[in-house]
Amino acid sequence: MMARIDHGVTTGTFSLDGQTFDVDNNVWVVGDDTACVVIDAPHSVDDILALVGDRTVIALVCTHAHDDHVRVAPDLARATGAPILLHPADAPVWALTHPGVTPDADLADGQQIAVGDTSLTVLHTPGHSPGSVSLYAPDLGVVFTGDTLFQGGPGATGRSFSDADLIVDSVRRRLFTLPDDTIVHTGHGPSTTIGAEAAALGR
Repeated sequence: MMARIDHGVTTGTFSLDGQTFDVDNNVWVVGDDTACVVIDAPHSVDDILALVGDRTVIALVCTHAHDDHVRVAPDLARATGAPILLHPADAPVWALTHPGVTPDADLADGQQIAVGDTSLTVLHTPGHSPGSVSLYAPDLGVVFTGDTLFQGGPGATGRSFSDADLIVDSVRRRLFTLPDDTIVHTGHGPSTTIGAEAAALGR
């Protein structure tokens, strides 16, 4: 059964280093009519379940552990029975939001997450946070970048656990090597393409 991508936007806050900001987060659901993977769990279980519908959620994949991306992850996992997957380098960031709770399994660079007739390849793209990952589906022509790459360039650094040089290196080595027509589905804001961002930043 052909895989599709469902998209929604949820509204809430992002808090780190003693500051809080209002944010809109993208939610991406990849799968077919029977099963799906949810990418990130911001703000509202009900909003995410509306995208899922009556499908089985086989995994909740966290692009990174900032609170606006994982705030409702434990609640969503309980509601769906799906495991929470997070790169282990983001464990200290996760603990800021969910102390005493651990994700169900680790993400690893190169890991394949199969759903429907497609597969998401995990690309470790640190910099925005130590365990940030992007998820590449070549047959769909898309990469889900979380907060690693946006329309307009790499994600924010300058806060705890972030590294400006590292995120640029991740973008250039791991993302700008993808085909130029690859659609970039981001954690916030509009989508873009690898080619557009590579032209702006330079490979």
